[in-house]
Amino acid sequence: MSKSDEVLWAAVAESDLTGIILYIAEESPGSAKKVLARIKSRTAKLTKSPMQGRVVPELLSQGISQYLEVVLSPWRVIYRVEGDRVLVVSVIDSRRNVEDILLGRFLN
Repeated sequence: MSKSDEVLWAAVAESDLTGIILYIAEESPGSAKKVLARIKSRTAKLTKSPMQGRVVPELLSQGISQYLEVVLSPWRVIYRVEGDRVLVVSVIDSRRNVEDILLGRFLN
């Protein structure tokens, strides 16, 4: 697949992103705006090359290979490609226990 028509955000991913931005905004509203713009800009680029991410290692070790991620340190944006669209399913701060978060979401 070389091109996607659109990037959609799952409700949980939107919630993840909102939580991250609100947390950052408590200390620095300007930084929060920059982080939001950076994440949104990076995910929008997935329409041109949706397979550019890497397979999520914590999920691959459990036999789950359909989820990809792009890393915008310290955040990991996790998505899957469905036909001609990209669905962002999580935005996780990699300083947290990512494996527990992911396995809790994707194995249940």
